[in-house]
Formats: sequence, C-alpha cells, structure tokens
Amino acid sequence: MSSGSMFDLEGFLRSQEQELHLSLDSFDEWIRKKIPTKLADPIHYSLMSGGKRLRPILCVAAYRACGGTLLREVYDLAISVEVIHTYSLMHDDLPCMDDADLRRGRATPHRIFAEEDVLKAGVLLIPAASLWAVETSERWGLEDPIKKRIIHELNKASGSAGMVGGQYLDLLAEKEVLSHEALEVLHQKKTGALLSASVTIGALAANADNRLCEHLGRFGHWLGLAFQIKDDLLDATATAKDLGKHPSDGVHSKSTYVSLHGIEVASQMATAMKDRALESIAKAGINDPWLIELAEYALNRTK
Repeated sequence: MSSGSMFDLEGFLRSQEQELHLSLDSFDEWIRKKIPTKLADPIHYSLMSGGKRLRPILCVAAYRACGGTLLREVYDLAISVEVIHTYSLMHDDLPCMDDADLRRGRATPHRIFAEEDVLKAGVLLIPAASLWAVETSERWGLEDPIKKRIIHELNKASGSAGMVGGQYLDLLAEKEVLSHEALEVLHQKKTGALLSASVTIGALAANADNRLCEHLGRFGHWLGLAFQIKDDLLDATATAKDLGKHPSDGVHSKSTYVSLHGIEVASQMATAMKDRALESIAKAGINDPWLIELAEYALNRTK
C-alpha cells in the first residue's frame, strides 16, 4: 500500500492526534501536581505545541498490528515516548546546543521562560515518562514482565544508548566532518532508538512474542534513519516558513547525509532505508496499513 491507495492518511492522523491530545491533557494535569509551576509551564508550552506525533502514533499502530484492541490506556502509554521526544526538542533548541529561536512556527521555550528552568524541565521529563508509563501499565493491568520490558525500552531509548547519547555525539560532531558510519551511529541513537522503542512498546503492550518485537524494532530502526535523512533533506531545501523553524545544519557546520552524499544520493538512501523498514515487518507477516502508510508519510512529508 502506498500514498496512492484509498487510505485516508490525513483523516487517520487527525483522529489519532485527537485521541493523543486527551492523553496529553491527562499527563499535563498529572505532572502539574508533582512539580513547581515554573517547571510545569515550559513543559506545557512544549508538549502542547503541536507536531507530527509520529512516535506515539507508531506505538498505537504497532499495538493494533499485533492484535491489540484500541483502548484509552494504549494512548496513555503511547504518549510516554512523546514526552521523551519533547525533552529532546527542548534541549536541542537551547543555546548550548542549536540556539534555535523558532520551533513549530513559534518561539522556542527558552525564549519564553528562563533558560535554566527549561533545562531542568527537560531533564525532569525523562523520569516522568517512565513513571507515567509505570502508572499507566498498572491501571491497565499489564503483567509485571511486560511492564518491566516497557520501562526498559523507554530508558534505553532515552539514555546513553539513545537520546542523551545521541545529543552528546551531536555536540561533539559540530565543526567536524563525520564519516557515513559515524553519522549513522549518531542518528541511530538520537532518532532511531526512540522510533524503535515506540513500536516495540506498542507490540509489548499487545503481548506480542519476541519474534514480532524484534522485527518491529528493526522496522523502527530503519524508519528512524530514513526519517533523519528526510530531515536533512528538508533542512537543505525548505524554508523557515515551510518548516516552522530556521534551517540550522549549515549554520552549525553539521555533518549530514546531504553534506556527505548530496541531495540525490541522500534521497535514494532515504527510500532504501524506508524499504528496509517495510521489509522488516513483511518478514514477520505484518501487512498493516497504518504502519505502511506511516512509513510512507515519514518519507513524503514536507516539514
């Protein structure tokens, strides 16, 4: 199935975003009871700023593809990966990293709130995501072994093997020319790990066996790399108006798939990695339109 099919992608994304928004509201109310207002406010500002919500939608799609029945709890669980993603954006935009002043068409959090509060709020979101996932899993009645694996996936994707490690490598890589292999390691940590965790967590919640979880994890890995190359392509070819943020890779002299290989080759690489993602789930006998269309969307998006 492709973008030329009868699948209503826009309607699907809109319906899933509405469901996720209810869960995000619940998380926002939950965390406000636990932390000072000066930290809760930048979290609310960042978490409710829109975006594609691709990671939690992938989580829900994987859960459904593995036989899960859609319940409110799966959306509550899915936003735990969006919380981790939100932390990464808050920190990416800080002066010590990209020093960005625009994200999703509006001012970045540190332009609105005290920089030190944004820094602390971002750090706080990592354990908050795990605690939220634990409480959601307990309300849902998930068995302890599944709950432990879900938390393990979240922590692995957010820590040194994932987002934090990727951001560290990203800082080291500024002003340096990375090899293709080094760049792939960076983006597997910074982008691929959380996408892989998103689908794996959805599969675990549906009580999928190890084989399905492994194939879905590979799907997330390859889709994450395709997604990152698409980001590099958009940064090189789109405007701030198109993206809702200022293109920054060139400003920071970052190594990207485009700077290493050029636009044409990078485009071919993105398509090849998306195809490998789809091959991964096909090998597991998964022919789910939600996952297939989300993979196509990751590559065909314009922002």
